[in-house]
Amino acid sequence: MGFNLSDHWVWDFWLADDGEQYHLFYLHAPKSLGNPDLRHRNARIGHATSSDLVSWTNHGRAFEAGEPESFDGSATWTGSIVRDEAGLWRMFYTGSRFLSPVTAANVETIGVATSPDLFTWTKQPGPLCVADPALYETLGTSTWPEEAWRDPWVFRNRGDDVWHMLITARSRTGAGPDRGVMGYATSPDLEQWTVQPALSAPGGGFAHLEVFQVVEIEGQSHLVFCCDAAKLCGARAGGIGGVWSLPVGPMPGRVDFSQARLLVDERLYAGRIAKDRQGRAHLLAFNNMTADGEFQGGISDPLLVRVGQDGYLVVEAQR
Repeated sequence: MGFNLSDHWVWDFWLADDGEQYHLFYLHAPKSLGNPDLRHRNARIGHATSSDLVSWTNHGRAFEAGEPESFDGSATWTGSIVRDEAGLWRMFYTGSRFLSPVTAANVETIGVATSPDLFTWTKQPGPLCVADPALYETLGTSTWPEEAWRDPWVFRNRGDDVWHMLITARSRTGAGPDRGVMGYATSPDLEQWTVQPALSAPGGGFAHLEVFQVVEIEGQSHLVFCCDAAKLCGARAGGIGGVWSLPVGPMPGRVDFSQARLLVDERLYAGRIAKDRQGRAHLLAFNNMTADGEFQGGISDPLLVRVGQDGYLVVEAQR
């Protein structure tokens, strides 16, 4: 069944759980654009709910993009949601600003919207967090067509008084395209953020590391992320892309992405792991390319995930 819209392409998404309902926040763009490649310039965030991760009720658009030339004036992209001590939900999302209608030049920054109930959202002035050129590659400092600073994954460990943000970013050093790193920022209050050095080194074989998630399964922390075949480089060049994972120590911490392993190939992409009411872990992802190489879209039914004998995640079976 999954989640689909007949008149819109649906792709990246993230989840929040209020204890009764799962809240799905998804990127969508109208199929009337004709070319699915144009969806990125026109992405907006939608909202749906489910009690079982299978049957979804759509609630429409969460909020609009910003005014032209603002940090999210072109599109609103992928993010994550946390709830603060006062009970306020905060959605950290990517603001995209394309500099020209005919080039891929694009500046990505991070904004935030707040909600008391996950239904009514108020965007806060932004951007909230931007790439530090002293630490990360920025637009114009290489041949890479964008300033990568997107897909914020925000979390706080039990007993910790610091919030952590993992970010899709690129190193200002490194060979050729092989500069994909895990960007990092910290905050004491979810409002003021300080950009920190990356938690990984370039050279892991990924030009970009997209849609991070840290999840604990069977007592072990795992990092889930995505990279397509076109962005594999170095020793991984020519390989199969898709959803990747690796077991990690306490996060935030240093990550060696050369140890990452493919979880599912890129027929599925932007995978997220959610736990059902019985505590079982499931992978959801968007349907990416058909066998003919056409973009498909729509979010899959959940796939059961377990930890294999070697400690890596394994997709077990379709639910």
